[in-house]
Amino acid sequence: GRSTMFVDEILKFSPGSVVELDKLTGDPLDVFVNDRLVARGEVLVINENFAVRITEVINPNRGNEE
Repeated sequence: GRSTMFVDEILKFSPGSVVELDKLTGDPLDVFVNDRLVARGEVLVINENFAVRITEVINPNRGNEE
């Protein structure tokens, strides 16, 4: 599943904002910004609301070491 959003759309988020995903609780997901992988996480439910738990923040320099 994938949801594409512009930064200005994200900046308009407020408590209770919803981004629809076709994932289930516990499913892994990747977080991209400008087509660059920035984090990995998982879908979870908190107080009957879906959320994303970030489990790994990707080092932007990974793979560039000599």
